[in-house]
Amino acid sequence: MDEPYLYVVVVLALATGARFSEIMGLKWSNIDFKKSIVTYFDTKNGDNKTVPLSAYPKEILLKHSKVRRIDTDFVFPRKDGLAPKDIRKKWEKALENSGIENFKFHDLRHTAASYLAMNGATSLEIATILGHRTLQMVKRYSHLSTQYTATILDKMNEKQFANIESM
Repeated sequence: MDEPYLYVVVVLALATGARFSEIMGLKWSNIDFKKSIVTYFDTKNGDNKTVPLSAYPKEILLKHSKVRRIDTDFVFPRKDGLAPKDIRKKWEKALENSGIENFKFHDLRHTAASYLAMNGATSLEIATILGHRTLQMVKRYSHLSTQYTATILDKMNEKQFANIESM
C-alpha cells in the first residue's frame, strides 16, 4: 500500500465510529494519549465528540506519531501542511485492488456501530460513541462518562483486533 495514512485512518474509523471528515481533520492537539481519548471537532451535527482510544488504535496512533511532521498539527497532513491530505483516490484504489464493490468509507461507521451492538452496547451507548442525536432527550438526562464508554470500546476492540499482529 503506497498510502501510509490509509491503514491508520481505517483503524480509527472502525475503532471509534468516526466519520471520514472527522478523522481527516484530526489534529495532534485533539489526542490525549495519557487519558486515551480523542476529541473530534467540527462534527456533522456541530457538536464536539470525545471518544476513548482503546489499546490497538492508540498503539497505531502512537506509532504514527513517531513519524509526525512538526510543521503542522494535522495528523494526516497534505504536503504543504495547511490542510488534511485527500486520500479518497487511494481509498478507491485499495477497494479496487481488493475486489471490494459497493462499499463507501461511511460503511466503516456502520460496521463500527454493528460491532458495538454485537458486543452488547445499548442504543444509547452507540449513540453516545457515534455522536448521534436520535436519542437526544435521553442523552440530555443520562450522560455516559468517557470512562464508561471506554469499557464498551475496549471490549469491542479487543475482539475485533485480537488477531492482528503488531506493526
